[in-house]
Amino acid sequence: MSWATWRAVRDAHAVDYPVHVTDRDGVSEISRRFARLDDASDTPEFRYTADLAGEIERAWQETWADSGTFNVPNPVGSLAPTDGSTVPADKMFVQDMFPYPSGEGLHVGHPLGYIATDVYARYFRMTGRNVLHALGFDAFGLPAEQYAVQTGTHPRERTEANIVNFRRQLGRLGLAHDARRSFATTDVDFYKWTQWIFLQIYNAWFDKEADKARPIAELIAEFESGTRTPPGAAWSELTVGERADVIDSYRLVYRADSMVNWCPGLGTVLANEEVTSDGRSDRGNFPVFRKRLRQWMMRITAYSDRLLDDLDVLDWPDKVKSMQRNWIGRSTGAEVQFATDAGDIEVFTTRPDTLFGATYMVLAPEHPLVEELTAAAWPDGVDPRWTYGAATPAEAVASYRSSIAAKSDLERQENKSKTGVFVGAYAVNPVNGQRIPVFIADYVLIGYGTGAIMAVPGGDQRDWDFAGEFGLPIVEVISGGDVSQAAYTGDGVLVNSGDLDGLSIVSAKEAIVARLEADGRGRARVEYKLRDWLFARQRYWGEPFPIVYDEDGRAHPLPESMLAVELPDVADYSPAQFDPDDADSEPSPPLGKATEWVHVDLDLGDGLKSYTRDTNVMPQWAGSSWYELRYADPHNSQEFCAKENEAYWMGPRPAEHGAHDPGGVDLYVGGVEHAVLHLLYSRFWHKVLYDLGHVSSREPYRRLVNQGYIQAFAYTDARGSYVPAAEVVEREGKYFYPTPDGEIEVSQEFGKIGKSLKNSVSPDEICEEYGADTLRVYEMSMGPLEASRPWATKDVVGAYRFLQRVWRAVVDESTGTERVANHEAVTDETLRQLHKTIAGVAEDYAALRNNTAAAKLIEYTNHLTKEGVTARAAVEPLVLMVAPLAPHLAEELWRRLGHDTSLAHGPFPQADPAYLVEDTVEYPVQVNGKVRGRITVAADADADALEAAALSDEKVAAFLDGATPKKVIVVAGKLVNIVA
Repeated sequence: MSWATWRAVRDAHAVDYPVHVTDRDGVSEISRRFARLDDASDTPEFRYTADLAGEIERAWQETWADSGTFNVPNPVGSLAPTDGSTVPADKMFVQDMFPYPSGEGLHVGHPLGYIATDVYARYFRMTGRNVLHALGFDAFGLPAEQYAVQTGTHPRERTEANIVNFRRQLGRLGLAHDARRSFATTDVDFYKWTQWIFLQIYNAWFDKEADKARPIAELIAEFESGTRTPPGAAWSELTVGERADVIDSYRLVYRADSMVNWCPGLGTVLANEEVTSDGRSDRGNFPVFRKRLRQWMMRITAYSDRLLDDLDVLDWPDKVKSMQRNWIGRSTGAEVQFATDAGDIEVFTTRPDTLFGATYMVLAPEHPLVEELTAAAWPDGVDPRWTYGAATPAEAVASYRSSIAAKSDLERQENKSKTGVFVGAYAVNPVNGQRIPVFIADYVLIGYGTGAIMAVPGGDQRDWDFAGEFGLPIVEVISGGDVSQAAYTGDGVLVNSGDLDGLSIVSAKEAIVARLEADGRGRARVEYKLRDWLFARQRYWGEPFPIVYDEDGRAHPLPESMLAVELPDVADYSPAQFDPDDADSEPSPPLGKATEWVHVDLDLGDGLKSYTRDTNVMPQWAGSSWYELRYADPHNSQEFCAKENEAYWMGPRPAEHGAHDPGGVDLYVGGVEHAVLHLLYSRFWHKVLYDLGHVSSREPYRRLVNQGYIQAFAYTDARGSYVPAAEVVEREGKYFYPTPDGEIEVSQEFGKIGKSLKNSVSPDEICEEYGADTLRVYEMSMGPLEASRPWATKDVVGAYRFLQRVWRAVVDESTGTERVANHEAVTDETLRQLHKTIAGVAEDYAALRNNTAAAKLIEYTNHLTKEGVTARAAVEPLVLMVAPLAPHLAEELWRRLGHDTSLAHGPFPQADPAYLVEDTVEYPVQVNGKVRGRITVAADADADALEAAALSDEKVAAFLDGATPKKVIVVAGKLVNIVA
């Protein structure tokens, strides 16, 4: 049934149709359409409507594209000025965390950050800055690959189709991007340089003495000259293979047999950050198992101190800095050696002062010494609680390992129930010679410290809980608590610690470390929680490694001339399929099926030989670890980024940002969820490039802002499953969802808008209903950028009406003519309002306070409307100020005001300081401490004038009732206080 028919039916029967909750805000599509049709007959011919907004927006987007309005020049290269002129010194580089182009398209939550950065960039462009703002696509990854597996289509087809849709949706918003600089991480011309950067890191080593990365060739030269000696034998005594092994052990990219997170359901290994707290994959929610595999690793741990220390010079949210500091987890302590029959167990402890309280040891179940330490049989009299119910220690260890295989590191650390197994062996405490039992337990992680701890139940609650569970001794070593009730972690002096008794904790630490060093049983050390970056995935849709292996399995980097290593086409994009619970399965990457691609004959400088390619691919984080640099020089086929372009857009500017400016992008906006993934990885890559002399900035992002989320009502059925919010109906305070079997009652909740909660609203819908400029103004008006805010479609109309008022300030709705008077005088009151608005809006735009900027513009527009102001001198500045928020409307009004050039490059109005000074000031007047009146006086009134005005105020005089005040206190700029 058409809308016209619906309206005819309604009118004929004079029925008021009920309003249904179909879009989470109480307004149904039917009701909205009725309202719009009702208004149509009364709408002036030249009113700013959604249809007119759409026409204006399409026209100006075409104009911007045709004229290259937002194309920004580079110092050198294909984007340099064609006339040979120099680029402006005053630049601004604004960047968004780029999107993954999913098949679902955008919802109204996605554009929040993009619009905010667009407003910011447009404002600074109008003030004369040379602004770089572009947007690409992070397009490798699992979603496109999963779709390819299901449909048999190449992931590139789905990815490129999604990018087309995203560009359409984003383009509709009028974002002022330099389209020439857009790319996808899946573009061969892009990932060629991702592979090149990988090789730079692979062919580098970290010189601890210089605290920086250096080319591996320099290390080889030092070994050959004898200025540096390799571990073990002299360089000249090593074979070619042994030399290669030594060099590989120094590289910033290396292969290692390490414990990894194996996800059979996805057929790939995952980084720690990609595993949820309950031991499942972040994508797909499959079980994840700890497994030892040979994998590519990046030595990010070499940069732990620099990654920590340089946080101090970044303009980033404190929350993100804290998250990175906690993730890196630097702590100072001591390395201690405990002797066993199978060799020394090394532990790291931040509390060496408590060594006398170590009554047992715990190893991570994956610790390499477990097999050697595990006894053949249980010692006589072993406590049954220690045996895990097994006949032998080996059986107990195997059963225990199996039981915890699927637990994540976080789950193991936070598990309240303490479990473990005695391995049947003992270690010797180096400070008192006591033999203490050795256990394995899941609360100790192989990835932190040495994977082994000295357990001090008197000083650590987890150790205390374990000791209680297994009947182990608890010794008080720090006075001040009752260790029979709980571990004591407070301050005090040492007790039960031999000749250290009576010492403070600080003094005892120094004494213990000195003793350990003298005895050869330990030393002072700094430890980190950060682990090296697992840098390989057993998938198809990712960047191939620029590495080949010879017949002996030794890795060889490819020369730059052989880049890019392109992904081959394969018939089946799926890795080997495994039961999600099959912990014993082994990876089998899809690229292994491309046999002609895998097996190649190459001349790497020593003649034509046969090699095999690496069948793993890089993780999705690879492309996003350097993409800011490619925005700066997107078409360069000779370099990943010319040094001149990087220095201009990202180089340090101490005169502008202070002596310790690290350089980087001027503003980076994105979600806080990337704090310890993308943001940490990109900082690491950038620092390596800085050390190797490829960039002048030592940080990729000088300033970071995290935008909040847009939230909306969502609805769940009795099973807790989400149902489409748009189909929910409200009746008498309850919510119902239609099913084929009839309506079911659902529960309402509030959460982040998106497909997972089935409460998405497409920006296309809002653009159709109101226009893109209205969507922009509404999203920016909802609240501070950093705060989450509720979406309510019914409130969009407020932004729509504001823009209609701005339109009417220039255009007569009845005739379509411009109603601005060129020579009309402007009153002092309007001038004060105008310049106050200019100053406030400019300050707000620069500070990303778009919500308060919008509020000031609404207030000024209301003033013009109320006072009937049509003077060009008052109206033109409004159009210019509105432009960053509603650029299409502003451009159209600017043209109608007689200008034949775009306002995209300004001018932005300048506030006249003379009109920012208040002529009068209002003072509260207190009588005996309570406000009894208010007076308005000249801004420069002196104390005598203030006192006279206060005493003559009618309300104040009534309270004094003719009495002479004892004292009158004038606080300049604040108040007048009368003591009666």
